[in-house]
Amino acid sequence: MGSILILEDDRERLRRFYQSLKTAKIELDVRVWRSAVKMIAEVDQHLAQAQLVSLDHDLYPDDGDTNDPGDGLQVARHLAELTPICPVIIHTSNVTRGSWMQGDLELAGWSVRRVGPIGGDWVEADWIAVVQELLQDAPS
Repeated sequence: MGSILILEDDRERLRRFYQSLKTAKIELDVRVWRSAVKMIAEVDQHLAQAQLVSLDHDLYPDDGDTNDPGDGLQVARHLAELTPICPVIIHTSNVTRGSWMQGDLELAGWSVRRVGPIGGDWVEADWIAVVQELLQDAPS
């Protein structure tokens, strides 16, 4: 079964991502990382099944966690060193760093779309629409 790989630290956003996928009847495994450092360490073993990657940039540690979670640019740069395997959505409000992420990935041959977290229903309207479009266009 294919999968969606997500870098996101906000629990409410994650809840909304899961709910949107369920409502859209997208039945893929979802693998989430709250830390760029952990995603970089583990993502290579999940890429073969990935049909989509969705990356945030600004990450904050959980309460009581003193480890720096890194950021989405680190993950984008790691992915840029690998063979492109699926499309990437960048879903950060950090315009500058999101552009850097997009540039690094596109220069390496990855297909990238941006979904800005604008408005109260951006996950349910904008993000899921792009997910559906990209999955529909994916080779079977």
